[in-house]
Amino acid sequence: MTARASLLVVAKAPVPGQAKTRLSPAVPPGQAADIAAAALLDTLDAVLATPGTIPVVAMTGDLTAAQRSDELRALLRRTVVVPQRGADFATRLANAHADTAHLNGGLPVFQIGMDTPQVTAELLDGCIASMRHVDGVLGMAADGGWWALGLHDGYRAAALRTVPMSRDDTGSLTAAALRRHGLRIGALPELSDVDDMGTALAVAAGLPGSRFAEALLVDVLR
Repeated sequence: MTARASLLVVAKAPVPGQAKTRLSPAVPPGQAADIAAAALLDTLDAVLATPGTIPVVAMTGDLTAAQRSDELRALLRRTVVVPQRGADFATRLANAHADTAHLNGGLPVFQIGMDTPQVTAELLDGCIASMRHVDGVLGMAADGGWWALGLHDGYRAAALRTVPMSRDDTGSLTAAALRRHGLRIGALPELSDVDDMGTALAVAAGLPGSRFAEALLVDVLR
């Protein structure tokens, strides 16, 4: 099957003390990082099962110090891994889109993070298909951010460089920045980012049998 898009995951190595820090003090840093590792592994499963896509992971952090390092490395070998570049998150996002577009001959880029382990291959497939008649698509998160951004031209993600990240209006500011750059942006379903324990437990309740749900059961209840 000819690839129709690059499927980009922007990820941080789940190192204790550096990943999912907002889950503490409900759980200590090592357990928070284990939950983050489980979320990333479930996300990669969905990405690798999405048809007609080239999986790319823009990674930052030390995988050798990460929780579930061996399992992560095994899945990452089935993707193209590129380093994140830039001094701030907005710049790293823009560069990850541009690097992915360059690697894969200008294919459209559909990007997610590792905070939505509830994504499925079916959802990602439908989101990518919805890009057909617009310049891009944006999936808002329930906390005011966004969980997914797809662009026909990955270089146009340069619009993100001026958007303040990790705020409760980042989603609306991102949509406005893209439209100021002349892009027609379609809307995707809203999802919840797993950033705090309450949201993590709510998302896990809908994912029985997943690594993410099992990690919460083990790490929170033990």
